[in-house]
Amino acid sequence: MSKRRLGALAVLSLAAALVTTALIGNPASAAAVTYGQDVSGHQGNVNWSAQWSAGSRFAYIKATEGTYYTNPYFAQQYNGSYNVGMIRGSYHFAIPNGGGGAAQADYFVAHGGGWSKDGRTLPGALDIEYNPYGATCYGLSQSGMVSWIRAFLNQYHTRTGRWATIYTTTDWWVTCTGNYSGFWANSPLWLARYSSTPGTLPAGAPTWSFWQYSSTGPFAGDSNQWNGALDRLKVLACNGPC
Repeated sequence: MSKRRLGALAVLSLAAALVTTALIGNPASAAAVTYGQDVSGHQGNVNWSAQWSAGSRFAYIKATEGTYYTNPYFAQQYNGSYNVGMIRGSYHFAIPNGGGGAAQADYFVAHGGGWSKDGRTLPGALDIEYNPYGATCYGLSQSGMVSWIRAFLNQYHTRTGRWATIYTTTDWWVTCTGNYSGFWANSPLWLARYSSTPGTLPAGAPTWSFWQYSSTGPFAGDSNQWNGALDRLKVLACNGPC
């Protein structure tokens, strides 16, 4: 995800990594969550066997950004994670001032953002967060941002039959959407917060589904938790039984 966000939260990363180490080392503590990661072109070719051995069981892979960028390592990362046994999905880094939400959803689906009911593919994720290139909210009003997100989600659903996961931070969501609560009935929340707890959730979110808790390990890229056991993650992948 964005380097601006990584820099802003880096002071908490070491503590988060220590907490993570403690959790992974304690089966009783770790039983309620499943560990995984997300990667982008920054990680290049990933040694997926090593990630599996370290305990990662799912991966979100950056596929696209705006309507102009595709991850050159996408195939190695997306197929490689699948081939070692992980449940995998792809994500799109939103550029709301660089094209409409529907157009970016189409670009995402056309470049790796699709979904299949194979039990190992997660619904695509919309990464919508701090602007690494300029104004925090990309020059959009709060209502304009909500409309952009709605257009993306609706088009993604039309194209794939799934509602996209939404990756964000609570602070950005409050600032740029006015803490809009209307998407969480359909879209799982993927919360970014580098701390020992997920903290406050966006308004209306009943829980977090994924939590990105560290950018400094234990896994390549960013480290995450799924809020449940692996069998429940398979239910999300399948959109029910499969």
